Amino acid sequence: MSEPAVFERIREDIGETDVVLFMKGTPVFPQCGFSSMVVQALSNLGVPFRGIDVLQDPELREGIKHFSSWPTIPQLYVKGEFVGGCDIVREMYETGELMELFSTRGIDIQLANPE
Repeated sequence: MSEPAVFERIREDIGETDVVLFMKGTPVFPQCGFSSMVVQALSNLGVPFRGIDVLQDPELREGIKHFSSWPTIPQLYVKGEFVGGCDIVREMYETGELMELFSTRGIDIQLANPE
């Protein structure tokens, strides 16, 4: 059985940019609270990322869920690897694990509010 064509697009998207967030809306104008929370965490760390609006493409919206075997959006990918959704990213942010993940993967972070 062949995989959906959308999987190739997803592989290209997560391969082109180190940090990719499949989300509802855009980083500037998130369309759901969960997407907004992940955007805020990434922004607070000063991590450059690409936001991909799944609301613009129903095939992508469903395809990303099957690609990752994760039922919800947003979904964060770092260096092509699925990290998690809102709850996981939020917890990682709060514990410092998210900063550590970016650091160990060679992604520059520039804290918005350095202490």
